[in-house]
This record gives sequence, structure tokens and C-alpha cells, in this order.
Amino acid sequence: MQNKRSGSLTLVPYYVWIALFVIAPIILVGYYSLLDLEGNFTFENYKNFLTPVYLKMTLSSFWYAFLITLFCLVVSYPAAFIISRLKNKQLWLMLIIIPSWINLLLKTYAFIGILGQSGPINAFLSAIGLEKQQMLFTSASFVFVSVYIFIPFMILPIFNSIDKLSPALLDASRDLGASRLYTLRRVMIPLTMDGIKAGIQAVFIPALSLFMITRLIAGNHVITLGTAIEQQFLVTQNWGMGSTIAVFLIIFMFIIMAFTGEKRKKGASRRDKN
Repeated sequence: MQNKRSGSLTLVPYYVWIALFVIAPIILVGYYSLLDLEGNFTFENYKNFLTPVYLKMTLSSFWYAFLITLFCLVVSYPAAFIISRLKNKQLWLMLIIIPSWINLLLKTYAFIGILGQSGPINAFLSAIGLEKQQMLFTSASFVFVSVYIFIPFMILPIFNSIDKLSPALLDASRDLGASRLYTLRRVMIPLTMDGIKAGIQAVFIPALSLFMITRLIAGNHVITLGTAIEQQFLVTQNWGMGSTIAVFLIIFMFIIMAFTGEKRKKGASRRDKN
């Protein structure tokens, strides 16, 4: 009984933290979403969100988040596999993680210099006799920079899953006559699915609410829910509409987390039964 009481007391700071910095802000955002510009109670913000303009913006946000997550996954999975087979894998993993410690704004401005008209890429094109290309303020540059920034968050969970995978399972599959592609599709990917799901959560959810990279790299060519929230709060000063967009964004994030987490729990329960 004494151990249970002491254990519950140690959780008090955690519950206080969750209440102050998670639950309270969500409640506050929900409260402001029900206010108009004059501070009167209204559901007009939610009606406005369901108009074609915001629905198109929502689809655009999901589309770019999907592209960023897909490219991160395509690059990260083979990279994580190669790193897991290297002798100094922890060193190589550290070299990939270190760029994520640099401030996001600094990395974004670095890419503005790299992709700009006076950047090294256009300087190289001019040196070989080609015309300079407008690489900034395009959707392609936005996706490229976002993928670079989010790749470490995809590689790390996938690497952990692959590193825990016994090489004997892959050897057994090949000894039984399975091809490399079949082994990858039916053995390796299913056994590392938890790492893939964790990586998708770590990339897709923040990519859904990007706004700083969208503004600085893509300009007005890419408009997402994150940029809409920024505009409503800082430009039009419509906190009610900005909070409404944030409410829907929070709902989308919880749905994604529930969708990916539910399958993981089901898989764990099946393994326990077996």
C-alpha cells in the first residue's frame, strides 16, 4: 500500500505538467474558437472553416504532409538499413542526428542562400553555361527542404527497429529460396512496422502544421493550415478563426495518432496471445 502511494505521488508532477501545458492550452484554443472579432459567442468560425477555401487548404496540407512523409520514408528506410550494417553505426547515426540540433530558422535561411539566385547551385549552372533557375518560392523547394529537415526523425525509429531485428530471420528467408524483394516485403517490413509507424507519426504530424518553412521557402505558392493560423493570429488579428483552424488541426493529429497507434496495440495483443 505504501509503495502504491509513493508511486502515485511521483506521478503528480507529470499530471500537473500535462494539465498546465497540454490540456489547458487546448481548452483555451477551443474557447477562443467560439468567439468572433468582438468577443461574442458564435459558431460562425466553424461554418467558415467548412467553406471550399479552407477545405481546399486542408487537402493541400494533407497532400504536402503526405509527400514529405513519403519521401522521408523512401530515403530513410534503406539509409537506416545500411547504417545498421555498418561497423561504426552509432557514429554514422550521430552524424545524421546532429543537424537536427541546429535551429530550424538557421537551417531555413541556409537553404535560402543555397537555392537563391546568387547561391552555389546557380553559380555552378552559370559556370557551365546554363541559365540560372528560380528554385526558391516553389512547391518543389518546399518539399525538398522539409524532407531534409524531417529525415532524422524518420531514420531514428526505423533504425532502432531494424537494429533489433535478428539477421538470422533474413538469412532463414533467403535459405528457404525467397528473393531479396520477397524477404523485404514479407519479412523485414512487417517486423519493423512499429518503427515505420513511429517515424510516420514523427514526420506527418509536424509536417501538417508547417508555417515558417512554408513562408520562407515556398512564399505564397504553398498555403497550409499552419500558414493560415499564422495569418489569422498575426495579420488579420482574428484569434477566433485562427483558434478554429487550430482546433481542427489538433483533431486531425489525434485521429492520425489513434489510427497508427491502434494497429500497433492490436499487433502487440496478438503477439501476447501467441
